[in-house]
Amino acid sequence: MLTMTRLSCVTQAERLLPTLTQGAAVLALALLWVTGTSAAPKYRVLHGFTSGDDGSAPFAGVVMDKQGNLYGATWGGGEHSLGTIFGLTAHSGGRWSETILHSFDGSDGALPLGGLMLDPSGNLYGATARGGTDNSATAFELKPTSGGWKFSVLYNAGSYGNLVLDKAGNLYGTGGPGKHDEGDVFELMTGSDGWTENVLYSFCAKSHCLDGAGPYAGPTWDTSGNLYGTTQSGGKGSPQWGTAYELKHNPDGSWQHVLLHSFPSFPGDGEVVYAGLVLDAEDNLYGATNSGGGHACGQTSTCGTVFKLSRNANGLWKEIILYRFPNPYNGNSPGASLVFDKAGNLYGTAAGGGNNACANGCGVVFKLTPSSNGTWRYSVLHRFTGSDGANPAAALILDEKGNLYGTTTLGGAGGYGVVFEITP
Repeated sequence: MLTMTRLSCVTQAERLLPTLTQGAAVLALALLWVTGTSAAPKYRVLHGFTSGDDGSAPFAGVVMDKQGNLYGATWGGGEHSLGTIFGLTAHSGGRWSETILHSFDGSDGALPLGGLMLDPSGNLYGATARGGTDNSATAFELKPTSGGWKFSVLYNAGSYGNLVLDKAGNLYGTGGPGKHDEGDVFELMTGSDGWTENVLYSFCAKSHCLDGAGPYAGPTWDTSGNLYGTTQSGGKGSPQWGTAYELKHNPDGSWQHVLLHSFPSFPGDGEVVYAGLVLDAEDNLYGATNSGGGHACGQTSTCGTVFKLSRNANGLWKEIILYRFPNPYNGNSPGASLVFDKAGNLYGTAAGGGNNACANGCGVVFKLTPSSNGTWRYSVLHRFTGSDGANPAAALILDEKGNLYGTTTLGGAGGYGVVFEITP
Protein backbone atom coordinates (compact mmCIF):
# COMPACT_ATOMS: atom_id res chain seq x y z
CA MET A 1 0.00 0.00 0.00
CA LEU A 2 1.31 3.45 -0.86
CA THR A 3 2.17 5.60 2.12
CA MET A 4 1.51 9.31 1.59
CA THR A 5 2.78 12.17 3.64
CA ARG A 6 2.85 15.86 2.98
CA LEU A 7 6.62 15.53 2.72
CA SER A 8 6.34 13.09 -0.16
CA CYS A 9 3.76 14.71 -2.43
CA VAL A 10 6.21 15.04 -5.30
CA THR A 11 7.14 11.39 -5.00
CA GLN A 12 3.43 10.69 -5.32
CA ALA A 13 3.21 12.83 -8.44
CA GLU A 14 6.24 11.17 -9.94
CA ARG A 15 4.47 7.82 -9.53
CA LEU A 16 1.30 9.15 -11.13
CA LEU A 17 2.55 10.96 -14.17
CA PRO A 18 4.50 8.18 -15.85
CA THR A 19 1.44 6.00 -15.35
CA LEU A 20 -0.73 8.57 -17.08
CA THR A 21 1.34 8.25 -20.22
CA GLN A 22 1.89 4.51 -19.90
CA GLY A 23 5.60 4.65 -19.36
CA ALA A 24 6.45 8.08 -20.82
CA ALA A 25 8.77 9.93 -18.46
CA VAL A 26 6.70 13.07 -18.50
CA LEU A 27 8.55 14.75 -15.67
CA ALA A 28 11.77 14.67 -17.62
CA LEU A 29 12.41 17.98 -19.28
CA ALA A 30 13.84 16.32 -22.36
CA LEU A 31 11.18 16.29 -25.04
CA LEU A 32 9.36 13.06 -25.77
CA TRP A 33 7.55 14.30 -28.83
CA VAL A 34 8.05 14.77 -32.52
CA THR A 35 6.50 17.48 -34.65
CA GLY A 36 3.24 16.16 -36.12
CA THR A 37 0.55 17.40 -38.43
CA SER A 38 -1.03 20.82 -38.11
CA ALA A 39 -3.72 21.31 -35.50
CA ALA A 40 -7.40 20.91 -36.37
CA PRO A 41 -9.19 24.17 -37.28
CA LYS A 42 -11.12 24.33 -34.02
CA TYR A 43 -8.04 23.81 -31.86
CA ARG A 44 -5.81 26.74 -30.92
CA VAL A 45 -2.73 27.12 -28.71
CA LEU A 46 -3.10 30.23 -26.56
CA HIS A 47 0.32 30.02 -24.94
CA GLY A 48 3.32 27.72 -25.14
CA PHE A 49 5.65 27.43 -22.16
CA THR A 50 9.40 27.69 -22.62
CA SER A 51 10.69 26.88 -19.11
CA GLY A 52 12.93 29.46 -17.45
CA ASP A 53 11.01 32.37 -15.94
CA ASP A 54 8.01 31.48 -18.12
CA GLY A 55 7.18 28.28 -16.26
CA SER A 56 7.07 24.66 -17.39
CA ALA A 57 4.93 21.54 -17.15
CA PRO A 58 1.41 22.71 -16.21
CA PHE A 59 -0.07 19.59 -14.66
CA ALA A 60 -3.02 21.64 -13.44
CA GLY A 61 -5.78 23.10 -15.57
CA VAL A 62 -6.89 26.72 -15.78
CA VAL A 63 -9.70 28.81 -14.29
CA MET A 64 -11.44 31.80 -15.91
CA ASP A 65 -12.54 35.04 -14.25
CA LYS A 66 -15.55 37.19 -15.18
CA GLN A 67 -13.46 39.18 -17.66
CA GLY A 68 -12.36 36.05 -19.54
CA ASN A 69 -8.80 35.98 -18.20
CA LEU A 70 -7.26 32.57 -17.54
CA TYR A 71 -5.16 31.57 -14.52
CA GLY A 72 -3.12 28.46 -13.80
CA ALA A 73 -0.02 26.96 -12.24
CA THR A 74 3.11 25.34 -13.62
CA TRP A 75 4.95 22.58 -11.81
CA GLY A 76 8.39 23.90 -12.77
CA GLY A 77 10.09 26.96 -14.13
CA GLY A 78 9.91 30.46 -12.76
CA GLU A 79 12.68 32.50 -11.16
CA HIS A 80 13.66 29.65 -8.84
CA SER A 81 12.65 26.67 -11.03
CA LEU A 82 10.06 25.69 -8.43
CA GLY A 83 6.88 26.59 -10.27
CA THR A 84 4.73 29.61 -11.04
CA ILE A 85 1.25 31.05 -10.96
CA PHE A 86 0.41 32.68 -14.29
CA GLY A 87 -2.36 34.70 -15.90
CA LEU A 88 -3.35 34.89 -19.57
CA THR A 89 -5.14 37.95 -20.97
CA ALA A 90 -6.96 38.01 -24.31
CA HIS A 91 -6.32 40.86 -26.78
CA SER A 92 -7.84 41.90 -30.08
CA GLY A 93 -6.95 39.73 -33.01
CA GLY A 94 -7.01 36.55 -30.96
CA ARG A 95 -3.66 37.20 -29.27
CA TRP A 96 -3.08 36.23 -25.64
CA SER A 97 -0.35 37.55 -23.35
CA GLU A 98 1.07 35.88 -20.25
CA THR A 99 1.89 37.48 -16.90
CA ILE A 100 3.71 35.63 -14.14
CA LEU A 101 1.79 36.43 -10.97
CA HIS A 102 4.12 34.56 -8.62
CA SER A 103 7.27 32.44 -8.74
CA PHE A 104 7.69 30.02 -5.85
CA ASP A 105 11.02 30.17 -4.01
CA GLY A 106 10.64 27.18 -1.68
CA SER A 107 9.97 29.12 1.51
CA ASP A 108 6.46 29.95 0.27
CA GLY A 109 5.86 26.57 -1.36
CA ALA A 110 7.18 24.67 -4.34
CA LEU A 111 6.02 22.52 -7.25
CA PRO A 112 2.25 23.16 -7.47
CA LEU A 113 0.43 20.22 -9.03
CA GLY A 114 -3.24 21.03 -8.38
CA GLY A 115 -5.32 23.69 -10.06
CA LEU A 116 -6.46 27.05 -8.78
CA MET A 117 -9.89 28.17 -7.70
CA LEU A 118 -11.50 31.62 -7.83
CA ASP A 119 -13.79 33.02 -5.16
CA PRO A 120 -16.57 35.52 -6.01
CA SER A 121 -14.23 38.43 -5.21
CA GLY A 122 -11.63 37.30 -7.73
CA ASN A 123 -9.13 35.91 -5.21
CA LEU A 124 -7.16 32.82 -6.24
CA TYR A 125 -6.51 29.84 -3.95
CA GLY A 126 -4.29 26.83 -4.43
CA ALA A 127 -1.77 24.47 -2.88
CA THR A 128 1.76 23.28 -3.47
CA ALA A 129 3.22 19.80 -3.18
CA ARG A 130 6.35 20.88 -1.30
CA GLY A 131 8.05 23.86 0.27
CA GLY A 132 7.01 26.02 3.18
CA THR A 133 8.69 26.45 6.53
CA ASP A 134 9.09 22.72 7.17
CA ASN A 135 8.85 21.50 3.56
CA SER A 136 5.39 20.10 4.26
CA ALA A 137 3.85 22.13 1.39
CA THR A 138 1.58 25.15 1.57
CA ALA A 139 -1.92 26.43 0.90
CA PHE A 140 -1.89 29.94 -0.53
CA GLU A 141 -3.97 32.90 -1.67
CA LEU A 142 -3.39 35.45 -4.43
CA LYS A 143 -5.38 38.65 -3.96
CA PRO A 144 -5.67 41.27 -6.74
CA THR A 145 -4.70 44.77 -5.60
CA SER A 146 -4.14 48.10 -7.34
CA GLY A 147 -0.41 47.38 -7.28
CA GLY A 148 -0.61 43.83 -8.60
CA TRP A 149 -1.26 40.47 -7.03
CA LYS A 150 -0.51 39.94 -3.34
CA PHE A 151 0.66 36.41 -2.49
CA SER A 152 0.08 34.99 1.03
CA VAL A 153 0.77 31.60 2.57
CA LEU A 154 -2.39 30.63 4.44
CA TYR A 155 -1.17 27.42 6.06
CA ASN A 156 1.86 25.15 6.00
CA ALA A 157 0.05 22.09 4.73
CA GLY A 158 -0.54 21.50 1.06
CA SER A 159 -2.10 19.17 -1.43
CA TYR A 160 -1.51 17.74 -4.89
CA GLY A 161 -5.18 18.23 -5.82
CA ASN A 162 -7.49 21.20 -6.13
CA LEU A 163 -8.93 23.01 -3.12
CA VAL A 164 -12.63 23.86 -2.83
CA LEU A 165 -14.37 26.61 -0.83
CA ASP A 166 -17.50 26.57 1.27
CA LYS A 167 -19.89 29.51 1.69
CA ALA A 168 -18.03 30.66 4.82
CA GLY A 169 -14.71 30.90 2.98
CA ASN A 170 -13.15 27.75 4.45
CA LEU A 171 -10.97 25.60 2.20
CA TYR A 172 -11.13 21.81 1.74
CA GLY A 173 -8.66 19.43 0.14
CA THR A 174 -6.91 16.08 0.28
CA GLY A 175 -3.42 15.50 1.61
CA GLY A 176 -1.78 13.62 4.36
CA PRO A 177 -0.39 11.88 6.16
CA GLY A 178 -3.51 11.52 8.29
CA LYS A 179 -3.67 9.32 11.35
CA HIS A 180 -2.79 6.17 9.41
CA ASP A 181 -0.21 7.52 6.95
CA GLU A 182 -2.50 6.93 3.96
CA GLY A 183 -3.89 10.41 3.38
CA ASP A 184 -6.78 12.49 4.61
CA VAL A 185 -9.45 15.02 3.75
CA PHE A 186 -8.85 18.30 5.56
CA GLU A 187 -10.52 21.63 6.20
CA LEU A 188 -8.65 24.92 6.55
CA MET A 189 -10.74 27.32 8.63
CA THR A 190 -10.24 31.06 8.68
CA GLY A 191 -10.63 33.02 11.90
CA SER A 192 -9.39 36.03 13.80
CA ASP A 193 -6.16 34.21 14.65
CA GLY A 194 -5.47 33.08 11.09
CA TRP A 195 -6.00 29.70 9.48
CA THR A 196 -6.23 26.39 11.34
CA GLU A 197 -6.52 22.83 10.07
CA ASN A 198 -9.20 20.29 10.90
CA VAL A 199 -8.80 16.74 9.57
CA LEU A 200 -12.24 15.51 8.51
CA TYR A 201 -11.24 11.94 7.76
CA SER A 202 -8.06 9.86 7.74
CA PHE A 203 -8.01 6.98 5.26
CA CYS A 204 -7.00 3.41 6.09
CA ALA A 205 -8.99 3.59 9.31
CA LYS A 206 -10.20 0.07 8.54
CA SER A 207 -8.06 -3.06 8.37
CA HIS A 208 -6.26 -3.50 5.03
CA CYS A 209 -7.45 0.01 4.02
CA LEU A 210 -10.88 -1.26 3.03
CA ASP A 211 -12.12 2.33 3.27
CA GLY A 212 -9.57 3.53 0.69
CA ALA A 213 -6.06 4.96 0.68
CA GLY A 214 -4.08 7.56 -1.20
CA PRO A 215 -6.52 10.30 -2.25
CA TYR A 216 -5.05 12.23 -5.18
CA ALA A 217 -7.81 14.48 -6.55
CA GLY A 218 -9.50 17.17 -4.52
CA PRO A 219 -13.07 16.70 -3.23
CA THR A 220 -16.32 17.91 -4.81
CA TRP A 221 -19.40 19.46 -3.15
CA ASP A 222 -23.01 18.46 -3.62
CA THR A 223 -25.88 20.89 -3.04
CA SER A 224 -26.45 19.55 0.51
CA GLY A 225 -22.92 20.29 1.71
CA ASN A 226 -21.51 16.76 1.46
CA LEU A 227 -18.11 16.04 -0.07
CA TYR A 228 -17.31 13.37 -2.67
CA GLY A 229 -13.98 12.09 -3.91
CA THR A 230 -11.77 9.18 -4.90
CA THR A 231 -8.73 7.30 -3.69
CA GLN A 232 -6.19 5.67 -5.96
CA SER A 233 -5.77 2.54 -3.86
CA GLY A 234 -7.43 0.61 -1.06
CA GLY A 235 -11.05 -0.49 -0.98
CA LYS A 236 -12.74 -3.88 -1.09
CA GLY A 237 -11.68 -4.70 -4.63
CA SER A 238 -9.26 -7.48 -5.46
CA PRO A 239 -6.66 -6.19 -6.03
CA GLN A 240 -7.28 -2.91 -4.21
CA TRP A 241 -7.26 -0.30 -6.96
CA GLY A 242 -9.14 2.59 -5.45
CA THR A 243 -12.48 3.81 -4.19
CA ALA A 244 -15.19 6.42 -4.61
CA TYR A 245 -16.32 7.87 -1.28
CA GLU A 246 -18.68 10.36 0.32
CA LEU A 247 -18.05 12.45 3.42
CA LYS A 248 -21.53 13.09 4.77
CA HIS A 249 -21.85 16.30 6.76
CA ASN A 250 -24.00 15.43 9.76
CA PRO A 251 -26.29 17.93 11.54
CA ASP A 252 -23.97 17.99 14.57
CA GLY A 253 -21.07 19.16 12.38
CA SER A 254 -19.27 15.80 12.26
CA TRP A 255 -18.29 14.05 9.02
CA GLN A 256 -19.10 10.42 8.22
CA HIS A 257 -17.15 8.44 5.63
CA VAL A 258 -19.31 6.33 3.27
CA LEU A 259 -17.72 3.89 0.83
CA LEU A 260 -19.62 4.20 -2.46
CA HIS A 261 -17.62 1.87 -4.73
CA SER A 262 -14.43 -0.18 -4.74
CA PHE A 263 -12.37 -0.73 -7.91
CA PRO A 264 -12.44 -3.27 -9.42
CA SER A 265 -15.77 -4.78 -8.40
CA PHE A 266 -16.34 -6.96 -11.47
CA PRO A 267 -14.50 -8.04 -14.63
CA GLY A 268 -14.04 -5.04 -16.90
CA ASP A 269 -14.37 -2.54 -14.07
CA GLY A 270 -11.94 0.37 -13.89
CA GLU A 271 -8.74 0.41 -11.89
CA VAL A 272 -6.60 3.13 -10.26
CA VAL A 273 -8.46 6.43 -9.81
CA TYR A 274 -6.53 9.68 -10.04
CA ALA A 275 -9.48 11.77 -11.27
CA GLY A 276 -12.01 13.36 -8.98
CA LEU A 277 -15.80 13.16 -9.26
CA VAL A 278 -18.35 15.49 -10.85
CA LEU A 279 -22.10 15.57 -10.21
CA ASP A 280 -25.06 16.04 -12.53
CA ALA A 281 -28.33 17.77 -11.61
CA GLU A 282 -29.63 14.54 -10.02
CA ASP A 283 -26.46 14.12 -7.91
CA ASN A 284 -25.21 11.17 -9.93
CA LEU A 285 -21.42 10.93 -9.86
CA TYR A 286 -19.09 10.65 -12.86
CA GLY A 287 -15.40 9.91 -13.06
CA ALA A 288 -12.60 8.18 -14.94
CA THR A 289 -10.12 5.45 -14.10
CA ASN A 290 -6.53 5.48 -15.31
CA SER A 291 -6.59 1.80 -16.26
CA GLY A 292 -8.92 -1.17 -16.27
CA GLY A 293 -11.84 -1.78 -18.58
CA GLY A 294 -10.47 -4.96 -20.10
CA HIS A 295 -8.90 -3.53 -23.27
CA ALA A 296 -5.13 -3.81 -23.58
CA CYS A 297 -2.97 -0.72 -24.12
CA GLY A 298 0.56 -2.08 -24.28
CA GLN A 299 1.99 -5.25 -22.84
CA THR A 300 1.25 -4.61 -19.18
CA SER A 301 -1.58 -2.07 -19.03
CA THR A 302 -5.25 -1.57 -19.81
CA CYS A 303 -6.73 1.57 -21.32
CA GLY A 304 -9.10 2.92 -18.66
CA THR A 305 -12.80 3.73 -18.27
CA VAL A 306 -15.37 6.46 -17.75
CA PHE A 307 -18.00 5.53 -15.15
CA LYS A 308 -21.21 6.71 -13.50
CA LEU A 309 -22.36 6.08 -9.93
CA SER A 310 -26.07 6.33 -9.11
CA ARG A 311 -27.86 5.97 -5.81
CA ASN A 312 -30.56 3.27 -5.76
CA ALA A 313 -33.85 3.49 -3.87
CA ASN A 314 -32.30 1.48 -1.03
CA GLY A 315 -29.52 4.04 -0.63
CA LEU A 316 -26.80 1.85 -2.14
CA TRP A 317 -24.75 3.00 -5.11
CA LYS A 318 -24.49 1.24 -8.47
CA GLU A 319 -21.75 1.72 -11.03
CA ILE A 320 -22.33 1.83 -14.79
CA ILE A 321 -19.40 1.87 -17.21
CA LEU A 322 -20.13 4.59 -19.77
CA TYR A 323 -17.05 3.90 -21.89
CA ARG A 324 -14.15 1.47 -21.96
CA PHE A 325 -11.24 2.91 -23.91
CA PRO A 326 -10.78 0.24 -26.60
CA ASN A 327 -7.41 1.08 -28.15
CA PRO A 328 -4.61 3.65 -27.95
CA TYR A 329 -5.79 5.50 -31.06
CA ASN A 330 -8.90 6.71 -29.21
CA GLY A 331 -6.84 7.72 -26.18
CA ASN A 332 -5.96 5.91 -23.02
CA SER A 333 -5.09 6.50 -19.36
CA PRO A 334 -7.53 9.28 -18.39
CA GLY A 335 -6.30 10.81 -15.15
CA ALA A 336 -8.26 14.06 -14.84
CA SER A 337 -11.76 14.94 -13.70
CA LEU A 338 -14.56 15.37 -16.23
CA VAL A 339 -16.69 18.44 -16.92
CA PHE A 340 -20.32 18.86 -18.06
CA ASP A 341 -21.62 21.37 -20.58
CA LYS A 342 -25.11 22.87 -20.38
CA ALA A 343 -26.52 20.16 -22.65
CA GLY A 344 -25.30 17.33 -20.40
CA ASN A 345 -22.33 16.26 -22.51
CA LEU A 346 -19.16 15.16 -20.73
CA TYR A 347 -15.66 16.26 -21.72
CA GLY A 348 -12.29 14.98 -20.57
CA THR A 349 -8.65 14.38 -21.40
CA ALA A 350 -6.63 11.20 -21.77
CA ALA A 351 -2.89 11.57 -21.27
CA GLY A 352 -1.88 8.73 -23.58
CA GLY A 353 -2.86 7.32 -26.93
CA GLY A 354 -4.05 9.29 -29.92
CA ASN A 355 -1.33 10.47 -32.26
CA ASN A 356 1.74 8.22 -32.13
CA ALA A 357 4.20 11.09 -32.64
CA CYS A 358 4.89 10.88 -28.89
CA ALA A 359 6.14 7.91 -26.92
CA ASN A 360 2.96 5.99 -25.98
CA GLY A 361 0.83 8.62 -27.70
CA CYS A 362 0.40 12.36 -27.26
CA GLY A 363 -3.06 12.19 -25.66
CA VAL A 364 -6.55 13.34 -26.66
CA VAL A 365 -9.47 15.54 -25.70
CA PHE A 366 -12.72 13.57 -25.80
CA LYS A 367 -16.47 14.06 -25.57
CA LEU A 368 -19.22 11.73 -24.36
CA THR A 369 -22.74 12.47 -25.60
CA PRO A 370 -25.75 10.86 -23.86
CA SER A 371 -28.50 9.24 -25.92
CA SER A 372 -32.14 8.63 -25.10
CA ASN A 373 -31.58 4.90 -24.54
CA GLY A 374 -29.02 5.49 -21.78
CA THR A 375 -25.90 4.83 -23.83
CA TRP A 376 -23.14 7.37 -24.44
CA ARG A 377 -21.41 8.12 -27.74
CA TYR A 378 -17.66 8.70 -27.56
CA SER A 379 -15.85 11.05 -29.92
CA VAL A 380 -12.35 12.51 -30.04
CA LEU A 381 -12.30 16.30 -30.32
CA HIS A 382 -8.54 16.58 -30.69
CA ARG A 383 -5.52 14.31 -30.98
CA PHE A 384 -2.39 16.09 -29.80
CA THR A 385 0.59 15.93 -32.13
CA GLY A 386 3.44 17.08 -29.88
CA SER A 387 3.96 20.33 -31.75
CA ASP A 388 0.59 21.57 -30.45
CA GLY A 389 0.94 20.02 -27.00
CA ALA A 390 1.36 16.58 -25.49
CA ASN A 391 0.15 14.53 -22.54
CA PRO A 392 -2.76 16.47 -20.99
CA ALA A 393 -3.10 15.63 -17.30
CA ALA A 394 -5.68 18.16 -16.12
CA ALA A 395 -9.42 18.75 -16.28
CA LEU A 396 -11.00 21.08 -18.83
CA ILE A 397 -13.18 24.13 -18.23
CA LEU A 398 -15.90 25.67 -20.39
CA ASP A 399 -16.80 29.33 -20.91
CA GLU A 400 -20.34 30.66 -21.39
CA LYS A 401 -20.13 30.05 -25.13
CA GLY A 402 -19.15 26.39 -24.68
CA ASN A 403 -15.50 26.83 -25.62
CA LEU A 404 -13.11 24.44 -23.87
CA TYR A 405 -9.83 25.43 -22.24
CA GLY A 406 -7.09 23.18 -20.90
CA THR A 407 -3.37 22.47 -20.61
CA THR A 408 -0.82 19.88 -21.65
CA THR A 409 2.21 18.95 -19.58
CA LEU A 410 4.63 18.84 -22.53
CA GLY A 411 4.85 19.76 -26.18
CA GLY A 412 4.17 22.99 -27.98
CA ALA A 413 6.68 25.28 -29.64
CA GLY A 414 8.66 25.69 -26.43
CA GLY A 415 8.44 22.04 -25.47
CA TYR A 416 7.20 22.53 -21.91
CA GLY A 417 3.44 22.42 -22.33
CA VAL A 418 0.66 24.66 -23.61
CA VAL A 419 -2.63 26.32 -22.72
CA PHE A 420 -5.20 25.59 -25.44
CA GLU A 421 -8.71 26.42 -26.56
CA ILE A 422 -11.13 24.18 -28.43
CA THR A 423 -14.24 25.62 -30.07
CA PRO A 424 -16.71 22.73 -30.49
